[in-house]
Amino acid sequence: MLIPMADVPRWYADRKPKDAIAVSHGNDALTWEQLERNANRRARAFAALGVKPGDAVAIGLPNSNALFETTFAVWKLGATPTSLSWRLPRGEAAAVLDILKPSLVVGGEPDWNAPNSVPKEFVPEGVSDEPMHSPVARYWKAMTSGGSTGRPKVMMDHQPAVTDTAGVPPLGMFPDVKLLNPGPLYHNAPFIVSHHALFNGGSVTGLVKFDAEETLRLIASKKLEWVNFVPTMMHRIWSLPDEVKTKYDVSSLKIVFHMAAPMPPWLKEKWIEWIGPEKVYELYGGTERQGRTVISGTEWLTHRGSVGKIDESCGLRIIGEDGNEVPTGETGEIYFLPKDGPGVTYHYIGAEPKRRPDGWESLGDIGRLDEEGYLYLGDRLADMVLRGGANIYPAEVEAAVMAHPQIKSCTVVGLPDPELGQRVHAIVELTDGARAQTVVDGMAGFLGDLLSKYKHPESYEIVSESLRGDDGKVRRTLVRDERAAWLKDGRDFRIMPARTTAAAD
Repeated sequence: MLIPMADVPRWYADRKPKDAIAVSHGNDALTWEQLERNANRRARAFAALGVKPGDAVAIGLPNSNALFETTFAVWKLGATPTSLSWRLPRGEAAAVLDILKPSLVVGGEPDWNAPNSVPKEFVPEGVSDEPMHSPVARYWKAMTSGGSTGRPKVMMDHQPAVTDTAGVPPLGMFPDVKLLNPGPLYHNAPFIVSHHALFNGGSVTGLVKFDAEETLRLIASKKLEWVNFVPTMMHRIWSLPDEVKTKYDVSSLKIVFHMAAPMPPWLKEKWIEWIGPEKVYELYGGTERQGRTVISGTEWLTHRGSVGKIDESCGLRIIGEDGNEVPTGETGEIYFLPKDGPGVTYHYIGAEPKRRPDGWESLGDIGRLDEEGYLYLGDRLADMVLRGGANIYPAEVEAAVMAHPQIKSCTVVGLPDPELGQRVHAIVELTDGARAQTVVDGMAGFLGDLLSKYKHPESYEIVSESLRGDDGKVRRTLVRDERAAWLKDGRDFRIMPARTTAAAD
């Protein structure tokens, strides 16, 4: 049955046992009835603060039950929620809010100086929690992106705020699914999958902040069935001592999705061996929903490195530098076109899409198709390292470097080189107790069977924490430009030259 998203808590509160849990974070849990009544209170309080149908509401809250109360409250007013990191620095927050122009900001930092806001700790008082007659928001969500350049943009999703309680849930979910959300809800994938679990009567167990062992403990103790990770999380879980991993029974898992960042093939193989290929799935696509591919672990074993075939909802083309489609097997820029035409799934605020005259759009990624139509990714065009005329893809180098047992995370960028144009620079986070010089000195030998010599990092930078966010992504352009400026200024940022300078093959 098609109902407004705003009515979902009431729908299931009327149909499930009174003690059925909808959302929980740590020891705090909400039944469906509590979620409904708390959302009604917030909606009435927000309306008193000026929120109207068609408005945008910015939500700067950490992962919490209050965040879900707030999204449903916003839908109850016919408005569109935009979930932001509550830790955004003042300048970045100001840039986003200037573009979005929300009628209300819920949470965030005090220095955001939003003209109309309530604090993170806001609890409505003196307002009714009775059911509301809700208008339907034209856009069910609006997510933000800093992009590779750091300039913010808002992506308005053209799906209205309605859901089909009898429809087929997305991404292998099922009615009453017990979902674990380990990711920050200000990112698109965690926001979508968590809310869709609720739309289909499931429960959401959320982590306030990702922790590898706590993730396994929750899966085992609550018999959780569905989870979406980014590769960084899967790497942290796999890096736990064997005695820790084997302590927890994760057999309740039916689906493990990963998306949002490149997955090192060696790591995917380990997960497939651990939980079974039939449970591991990968999705590639953008928040804009112009197109996507999906691949199961079973398919991946026969198409190693692929992100799958094109979804039936869209078309896919690989376009070369000359603007023409490239032959099968050759690399070019990936373009999508929804089956209903360009611009039907989203529109930007603060940016323009990279759209050809014929309507096909690119997210800036490159890739190739094999003869069976499986897509294989390279890197974003802006992230490629051009070394002595050779294209080097950072994700490939990062995957090889991170296979080292004493390296927890890695980000690769190209730094200026007077002879080669660019050289490969690896920024790494080491495991506890690892000796930086020993690790760096041994990297040439370690990478010998994994990468051609010209792809080896020629310098290493040791950092105390990963440059990747909780979504597994890194703004390479900003990282690269920052370090290039440091080099120009003569700043010492702990660069360690590799023992053997890589030479082009």
